[in-house]
Amino acid sequence: MTKNALIWGADGGIGQGLARHLLENGWQVVTVGRHTERLEGLGGLVIEAEISDPFSVQTAVTAISQEVVDVDLWAYAIGDITAAPVSQMALNDWRRILDANLNGAFLATQYSLPLLAQEAHLFYLGAISERMRLPGLSAYAAAKAGIEAFAEVVRKETRKRVSVVRPAAVDTPLWAKSPFKLPAHHLSPQDVAARILQAYQAGEKGNLDL
Repeated sequence: MTKNALIWGADGGIGQGLARHLLENGWQVVTVGRHTERLEGLGGLVIEAEISDPFSVQTAVTAISQEVVDVDLWAYAIGDITAAPVSQMALNDWRRILDANLNGAFLATQYSLPLLAQEAHLFYLGAISERMRLPGLSAYAAAKAGIEAFAEVVRKETRKRVSVVRPAAVDTPLWAKSPFKLPAHHLSPQDVAARILQAYQAGEKGNLDL
């Protein structure tokens, strides 16, 4: 029986890697992103959405519900980062980082819940948040710590499998925006995707440190 996946942020590095990996393994995949031109030729159902806009998220889910009713693997892979000390952080930048990494996860989760299969597994893209509490990363660190608390509450409320994926360095466009040099021993989006699918198949839950 074909499994269904719904990936928010499939136009980003990790999200797109996960979509490709699942499609290659015979899954039916719904991809959601703001830059849908990046998803051309990928396959599956492609939906455009602006994650900071509740109406856009709701509209996307309505469109998805016409095609898929039982989502087995749900993933939130949207993220953004900026580096600025608190004294110089613009409020719009703070909001943008929180919208991408945390507020959007709330919206996507809330509207997606009716689509989830009974045994669905939800994955949230996090970070090793305790290592992110560095000068300049207040917004990103706060958002990633928040996603772990949010995911735990979602697990308790829904009684579904919920995992926060906490990769170290991953070679994606997001890393290029960070103030750090990509280390030699970094992960690829495909590495992360393979680990997510492995966790789904093995019935794992909780944080996945990569």
